Formats: sequence, structure tokens, C-alpha cells
Amino acid sequence: MYKGQCLRGEIKYEVDEIKSQMGHCHCSMCRKFHGAAFSIFGEADVKIFRWVEGKDQLKGYVANNGSVRQFCQNCGSSMTFAESGEVNNIIEFSLGTLDSDIDIFPNAHIYTDSKANWVDIKDDLPQHKKARNDF
Repeated sequence: MYKGQCLRGEIKYEVDEIKSQMGHCHCSMCRKFHGAAFSIFGEADVKIFRWVEGKDQLKGYVANNGSVRQFCQNCGSSMTFAESGEVNNIIEFSLGTLDSDIDIFPNAHIYTDSKANWVDIKDDLPQHKKARNDF
């Protein structure tokens, strides 16, 4: 089992398994939401993801494209992401909030067409100009 929490520890969660597909997202919304060059979200089935404490402290932001990003209303920690119209059987959560080590690693860069101009990608991971499935 993996455990995570927001910066202040008011929101806590547990997840039994993290799916293997994860990528460094360089889209401008993720960069702004995380205040970083890119974000990394893990995916899990909602059946094995549990809010342990503080779920009522989550606030959501609905972007113009309909995606929803949840964050801690007290410390601002980026917690979850859901695409517009996404089926609710998967939850994407910010891997930066994990307290547990994991044994899987990001396997791609996505939305590289909108990456920050001061970022130079130097690893050998596949790079997708948009989402993985967009051609």
C-alpha cells in the first residue's frame, strides 16, 4: 500500500496499486497548477484509492476545457486531475504528494509542444507533442 498527503498533512490518502503508465506532462495548465516545469500524475482504479482524512478540504478548479484539478484549500497542494468527461473509474493523483517510495517510473513526456522554453529534455523517454494517443 502507498500513502500520501498534502503539504500540511490535512488531506491523506492510500492507494493499493499505481498503474504503470505515467508521464511528465508539459502542458501549460499542469505547469501552472504545479508551479513547476512539468507535472507527474499517477493513475489508480478508484476502487483501490481511499481518502483517509481531509477529503472535505479539497477544492476543485474546472478549466475552460472542462478538466478538473483538485487541491488542498489550506496549503494549495496539487492533489488530483480529471479530464473533461473522463469515466470515473480512474483517479489521477499528483505523485509529488506520495510519502511512499514506488518501483515504477515515468515512461514518456507528453504535451511537449507547450513545454517551457527553458526546459531541455535530455532523457531518452518518448516525447509526444500532445497526449500519447493523439497523432
